[in-house]
Amino acid sequence: MTEKTRSPEYRLASGALSGLRQDLFHDAFAYRPLPPLRPDGSLIRRLPERIRGHAVRAPHAAVLTVAAFIMMGAAASIRNGALMPLFALAYGAVVAMTLLRPVAAFWASMAATPLIMALMPYADMWPWTPPGFVAHLAVLTVVALRTRPRTAVWMWVLTAAYAMLFELFFDWAGYGSNSVPLLFCAALLLLATTVVHVRREARVEVAVQQSVTAVERDRRTLLEERTTIARELHDVVAHHMSVVAIQAEAAPYRVENPPPELEKAFATIRENAVAALTELRRILGVVRAEDYEAPDAPQPVLGDLGRLLDNVREAGLEVEKTVTGSVRTLPQGVELSAYRIIQEALSNALRHAPGSSAKVEVSYVLGGLGLRVVNTAAKGLVKPSPGAGHGITGMRERVSMLGGEMTALDTEDGGYEVAVFLPVALNAEEPV
Repeated sequence: MTEKTRSPEYRLASGALSGLRQDLFHDAFAYRPLPPLRPDGSLIRRLPERIRGHAVRAPHAAVLTVAAFIMMGAAASIRNGALMPLFALAYGAVVAMTLLRPVAAFWASMAATPLIMALMPYADMWPWTPPGFVAHLAVLTVVALRTRPRTAVWMWVLTAAYAMLFELFFDWAGYGSNSVPLLFCAALLLLATTVVHVRREARVEVAVQQSVTAVERDRRTLLEERTTIARELHDVVAHHMSVVAIQAEAAPYRVENPPPELEKAFATIRENAVAALTELRRILGVVRAEDYEAPDAPQPVLGDLGRLLDNVREAGLEVEKTVTGSVRTLPQGVELSAYRIIQEALSNALRHAPGSSAKVEVSYVLGGLGLRVVNTAAKGLVKPSPGAGHGITGMRERVSMLGGEMTALDTEDGGYEVAVFLPVALNAEEPV
């Protein structure tokens, strides 16, 4: 009979027996010490620092305390004086074993019950003595907490099967059975441990999903910023390529009787410029959003900072501008990125530091451009802003694209500072 032709009942029973074998028989005596609590857990963090190192062993102390109380209870309740220390030690050892070999502790508790009952025929209750009753419940609870809900179900089923067999084949007249109370209490305790397991797994799953969501959000933000940069650079490059195409077409008419080789060279330049423009438009079509509209005016440069600062002042942010070094024209891509970085830094100051003031420093240095935007601490109420942090990502992308360096840090007075250096090749600079 193949697996496909077997009945669903057979497959269900086979799966159940496989689960029982894996949970309670496979490596039943394996050494599995109970790990300490995490020192950064929610409960441990609230404790004084001097006792945190000891608090991580709280579960171990709790189990050993329960084992000690069971031993004392066993010593007080067992009437066989010669075997009293041995029985009391056995009950405590079974509970303490859950710290090292949890599954073996369950089997030891199951085996100790008939053994002790056989050596103690004068117990008031059966098949579990009063200390054995408490010890078995303690073992079931600790083992269930240390394993998984399916193991808890199997332990309860085996305990119930043992109780039923004991009552079927043994009849101790005059003694009350405590199987039903034990199974009822065990069901409640195991149900509670199952709820703890489910809640713990749900918390872990939520944490994993939040981490995945945060990663995806950062990745999406990064792609959006790169798309925005690509659109802006398209306008810059398209402008330059258009100028190249127009100049190449007009150049032959500026020379009287140009040689055919020169006309052919200019025609080739124009064809390549037009082809490059076509490819640029095709690439932009891939990254363009449906609601994207091409700007009517040219992309801004550092010469337009005055209008930007005026708008920022009208919005309520006091800002000063300082320019040092020899002012010169830089590549348009560098000037556009510098303008956008300053714009974003000032927008962050408006959004996250209401009532503050800002300073903008533009430094034309040898081999590059330095930018520094510093705002003071907020003086008004800072309201939560959705999407916070995306502006920093965009600035870093622009700086990385140009091979520059950037730092964004809190200042000592509670403000914020963005410092950027954008390298520029010397042959790309032209004096104003």
